[in-house]
Amino acid sequence: MNTTASPKTPLPVPSGDRLEERSRRARTEPMSVLPLGDGLYEVESASDHTYLVDLEGGRCTCPDHVFRNARCKHIRRVAIEITEGRTPPPGEIAVPCHDCDVAVFVDEDDSEPCYCEEHTIWPGDTVVDRETGDRLTVVDVSVLRADAVRVDAAGCTVAEYGTNENYEPDVPVVGAIYPHATVARHGVVPESLKVYVFPRTRLEKEP
Repeated sequence: MNTTASPKTPLPVPSGDRLEERSRRARTEPMSVLPLGDGLYEVESASDHTYLVDLEGGRCTCPDHVFRNARCKHIRRVAIEITEGRTPPPGEIAVPCHDCDVAVFVDEDDSEPCYCEEHTIWPGDTVVDRETGDRLTVVDVSVLRADAVRVDAAGCTVAEYGTNENYEPDVPVVGAIYPHATVARHGVVPESLKVYVFPRTRLEKEP
């Protein structure tokens, strides 16, 4: 999964704080932090050099840490960004939302696509079919992949269905109905209403 770095920029210095020199430079120098997973972070410094930080081990590949055993500005910068919500903590990575490219923090073992809170869909939400422009109401969001769910009437999987050929086969499927149906928060009412199944990436959450 592709990860996303934080913007390369200086950070504000809290007013009234008298920071130790390395802590001050960790804030005032423009740096970006790229979470790699397994508690590792790549830090691009103001000089455009990149260093690997093992946050949980308290290690960095920069000369200040290697030769002086100092808690360098790069280790401090990673810790600051995690505390301020700019960078995900160990066990998570930052990835772009599939629909808007906003960075989303997810478990490093999660699979794509990932969505920000604004574009995550839930049962009861209204979505738009990217192929037809039709509005539908979501009744179920599954963890099953489009290439693993069969459409019995068509004799193929959701991924193989003709109008889905332009969408990723390994994304979850979503069950939805057309808006003339009555939907409760936890499902369709009545149960006999027709539910259509789509690859998640074919549907866009209505603003």
